[in-house]
Amino acid sequence: QVQLVESGGGLVQAGGSLRLSCAASGRTLSSYAMGWFRQAPGKEREFVAAASWSGASTYYADSVKGRFTISRDNAKNSVYLQMNSLKPEDTAVYYCAAARIPTQSDYVYDYWGQGTQVTVSS
Repeated sequence: QVQLVESGGGLVQAGGSLRLSCAASGRTLSSYAMGWFRQAPGKEREFVAAASWSGASTYYADSVKGRFTISRDNAKNSVYLQMNSLKPEDTAVYYCAAARIPTQSDYVYDYWGQGTQVTVSS
């Protein structure tokens, strides 16, 4: 079992930045690919970014490419999402998740955090 806890969400003005963190316990994250997803009110959950177990390979949704960066520190059992140039449409609950392979498909992910709210004001 892997327990994931996100932090770092909050309220920020458009154009600002936030750094989300996802801390794991129970098992080492180095065995897992990690992903970030988000869900806005009234919308389906969508893929944001993913990283391979080493972090050497990363993947992004087109909507965040060039603005968001996923990274991981396996020694700290943590994954991060640096979000720059935030837009109001980035407002959502952000979730980290662990899977055997990095993928955009949320059904592949075995473990999920409880989410952290990100609100971007215009």
